[in-house]
Amino acid sequence: MNGTLPMERAQWAAALDSVGGSTLAWLTRTMQQNGVIASFGNAGGVELHTTVLPFILRGVRLIGIDSAATAMPLRQEIWRKLANELLPQQLDLLSHTVPFEQLPEIFPKLLHGESRGRTVIKIAD
Repeated sequence: MNGTLPMERAQWAAALDSVGGSTLAWLTRTMQQNGVIASFGNAGGVELHTTVLPFILRGVRLIGIDSAATAMPLRQEIWRKLANELLPQQLDLLSHTVPFEQLPEIFPKLLHGESRGRTVIKIAD
């Protein structure tokens, strides 16, 4: 566990994890009682270093999503729902667009945690 606590302050009722590795391990430690994690990526690594404590003491559930084997009609239906009825009402509060030329000005804010939501980089018109 590399000096990390087996359990931390409970923060999340549910989580979608596209990273895996140490991020997924951290999620298991910070889930609320009966929390659920849907894991579908491994960009941060394929190993999971954790303990059984979140699973036993908080009833955390870890569900693997095999998106590669999902049939195309179902994928298209999910994307349609995400683009329509599941689209957040205030999407502009979740992200902001920055022209490519302004990247040098944005990097320090990103590195110091002074930016909220997603930053979308506009490459060209």
